Amino acid sequence: PGSVFDHHFINSKTEGFAAFLADLEASAWEPLLEQCGLARSLVEQTADILAPARRIIFCWAMGLTQHRQGVATIQEVANTALIRGAIGVPGAGLCPVRGHSNVQGDRTMGIYEKPSTELLDSLDAEFGIITPRNHGYDTVAAISAMARGDVDVFIGMGGNFVSAAPDTDITASAMRNCGLTVQVSTKLNRSHVECGETALILPTLGRTEVDLDASGRARSVTVEDSMSAVHASTGRNEPASQHLRSEVEIVSGIGSRLDAAAAKRVDWTSLSDDYDAVRDHIERVIPGFERFNERIRQPGGFVLPNPPRDERRFATAASRAQLMVNDFVETVVPAGHLVLQTIRSHDQYNTTIYGLDDRYRGVRQGRRVLFVNADDLAAQGLTDGDHVDIVGVWHDGIERRAPRFRLVAYDVPSGSCAAYFPETNVLVPLDSVADRSGTPTSKSVIVRLDRTH
Repeated sequence: PGSVFDHHFINSKTEGFAAFLADLEASAWEPLLEQCGLARSLVEQTADILAPARRIIFCWAMGLTQHRQGVATIQEVANTALIRGAIGVPGAGLCPVRGHSNVQGDRTMGIYEKPSTELLDSLDAEFGIITPRNHGYDTVAAISAMARGDVDVFIGMGGNFVSAAPDTDITASAMRNCGLTVQVSTKLNRSHVECGETALILPTLGRTEVDLDASGRARSVTVEDSMSAVHASTGRNEPASQHLRSEVEIVSGIGSRLDAAAAKRVDWTSLSDDYDAVRDHIERVIPGFERFNERIRQPGGFVLPNPPRDERRFATAASRAQLMVNDFVETVVPAGHLVLQTIRSHDQYNTTIYGLDDRYRGVRQGRRVLFVNADDLAAQGLTDGDHVDIVGVWHDGIERRAPRFRLVAYDVPSGSCAAYFPETNVLVPLDSVADRSGTPTSKSVIVRLDRTH
C-alpha cells in the first residue's frame, strides 16, 4: 500500500479515504470482471502501470458518461487520480474529452439549464435586466416537455437535434408538436423536416468561413477547448453564399426584435457589428476572462484558472477533494442478448456525415453495420456478412427496431456490440438516462438480433 497510495496528498488534500479503502477491500473481482468483459490479467497489467506512476493524465469521453452508472464510473476514475496524487502536478490530471472544441466553452458561458445565482446576478447587473430564476430543461426533459405540449417554440443553434437526441421517433414527434421551430444551421439535416407547425431555417456562416464586418475586416469568434484553453478562431474559407449571416448577427437580430424595452437596454447593433463588444460583456460577467480581448490576440490565447490544477484546491466546504464510495449495480443482460454502444465513424462530425468510409475500422461505403464479437455471432448461428434487424429490449414494451444492418465480426468484448450514431439512436429509450446526470445511456442499450434476408 505504501507504494500505491500518496498518503501525503491523501491526508492533506482529501476526505473519505478510510471509507473508500474499506469499500475497496470488500469488493469482489468476479462480478466486476464479468461486467467489463476484460481478463483479470489485463486489469492487473493496467494497475502495474499506474501504481508507480504519478504523472498520469486520465482521459475519458462519452464511452464512460453514457451509461446508467456513468457518474459513479467517473468518480472512480477521479478516486484513482486522487489516491496517486495525480492532480495539480505537471503532466497529471483529469481530462474529460468533449465532443467538439466549444462544448466546454458553452458551459463556462452558462449554457446550462440550472445556471448559478451568481451568474444570473452578474447578467442582471451588466445588462440592467431581470433574468428568470426557474430552472429550464435538459435535453431529455425538453423532449418530454415538447411531447406534452408544454413547449411552443424550439430554437436550435447548429446541430441536428432530432438525429442527435435519443429515441429518434419520439423526438421527431415531439418536435412536430411545437408551434414554431427555428434552426440556425450550416447544412440541411433531418431536423429541418421534422418541424413544428411553422418552421424557419436560418442559414449561417460556419466557423471555418470568412466573417467580415461592415468595413470588410475579418472577425474572430472565440472557443474554449477541453483543456480550458481559450483562443480566437478566424474563418479562412470562402462563404458558401454572400447572403449568409453569422450566428452572432442572427442572435442579435432576434434579440433586437423580441422586446422593444429590452432592446433599449442592450445595444444589439453594436454586439452584431463588433465581437470585441461581446467579449467586453463576457469579461465583466464571467470570472477568469480579465483582459479578454487583449489575451486572445496573444499566440495560443490563454488558459482559464482551474483551482485543482493550479493550487490543489477543491471547491468543497473543507477545500479538500472527496473520495467517493459507490454501490456497484450489475447490468442484467438476458441470454442471447447483447449490450449495444453507439459510435462515430471517421468521416463524421457529430451528426453530420461527410462520407461512408470508416478507416478506423476498415468499413467502406456503408454505415448500417453492426460490430459483434465472432464468438457471439457463432453462438447465435450468425456469420460475418449476415443481415439483421437490431431490436431494443426495454421495460416499457415499445419495440424499437433499426432494420437491416450488416454484421461485421470485430474485436469487441464478448457480450457487447457497436453501431454508428445516429443511425441507432432510435434504439435508445428516452427515459434511459445516467443516474444523477440525465445523460442518455447510448453506450448500454440491451438489444437482440433478428435475422433478415
